[in-house]
Amino acid sequence: MSVDLRGWIRDVPDHPKPGIQFKDLTPIFAEPAAFRAAINWFDDQVLKRDPDVIAAIDARGFVFASPVADRLGIPLALVRKSGKLPPPVIRNQYSLEYEDLSAIEMRSDALSKGQRIVIIDDLLATGGTAVAAAELAEELGTYVVAQIFLVELAYLDGRERITNRDPDCEVVAHIVYD
Repeated sequence: MSVDLRGWIRDVPDHPKPGIQFKDLTPIFAEPAAFRAAINWFDDQVLKRDPDVIAAIDARGFVFASPVADRLGIPLALVRKSGKLPPPVIRNQYSLEYEDLSAIEMRSDALSKGQRIVIIDDLLATGGTAVAAAELAEELGTYVVAQIFLVELAYLDGRERITNRDPDCEVVAHIVYD
């Protein structure tokens, strides 16, 4: 049975602030067939890239990446909001589309030099978090082969931000809003 995941995404106007059209993916989590379809899609995308490690971005990236890592037997590294991981950590500050400044962290022992990783998150908007996560991974000596998202808001140019920084990093999205 094929599931149209776009039909499970809800638009929430003016959230978290006026002028933002928020894409709510929580209905996908609430419907087992939709969630399974999303995980199956992520499985296929990760398998095609043959990574050593999956890095997941806090918090909804965890929801998608955890079952994929389990199913495929690939280690999972977490990229979390600042202050949530025990030391030792490395940190990166960056700007978001609706916040002035944010920071993410990764344990400094989460990845090993030379590993090929894919980064998974739910949604690509301006690419600030995605680029910050890639910078953390690369600081640890890894090679980011792909960033994989369920949804991309193409009109915010996040893909370009990622590929302008690293032309070799593949950007993959299942659902693209132009």
